[in-house]
Amino acid sequence: MSEADRLHWNERYSSREVPVLNTPYLDRVAEFLPTAGAALDVAGGSGRNAIWLARRGLDVALVDVSEVGLAVARDSAASGGVTVELVLHDLDEGLPEGSWDLVSVFHYLNRPLFADIVGALRPNGVLVGAIATIRNLERSSRPSLPFLLEEDELPRLVPTLELLHYEETWDDEDRHEARFVAKRPSETATPDRIL
Repeated sequence: MSEADRLHWNERYSSREVPVLNTPYLDRVAEFLPTAGAALDVAGGSGRNAIWLARRGLDVALVDVSEVGLAVARDSAASGGVTVELVLHDLDEGLPEGSWDLVSVFHYLNRPLFADIVGALRPNGVLVGAIATIRNLERSSRPSLPFLLEEDELPRLVPTLELLHYEETWDDEDRHEARFVAKRPSETATPDRIL
């Protein structure tokens, strides 16, 4: 990510009121999500989803490029009585080190990162998120084309994961999104070789 992008996000978190409630999709698919283990909130910004995950009992790390967003997340987590690890990191350089029982990706598209995410999920680990699709351009010019999924693209980005829930639809904010919950299969035991 360029320095200009980092500054853009710092300015955005400084100048706008940031949402404090989690993305409603998390409530809808809560039954598919673990309530213990390690979670990574990718490009989590102000921490609204990370805090929701921490309240469920997960040990959450929030990774973002914006120092200002992370400061907002720190204050919100403290106000909410939960602990969230804050990681300042440029996701264009890949994921931070670790393996995860849950990874959340909301409103952020970095196609090469999906291979890293799949590789970082533990057996039975879950990927959850929502990303705008190309149909969003029918009603809005933002985000721009490079940051929009093609229709039915998300399943192709995570072909080894089992889709537990998937939909492409308009949300309440008039944004067309692919919403997804996908699970990494459990590792199958390899039988001992007979010598």
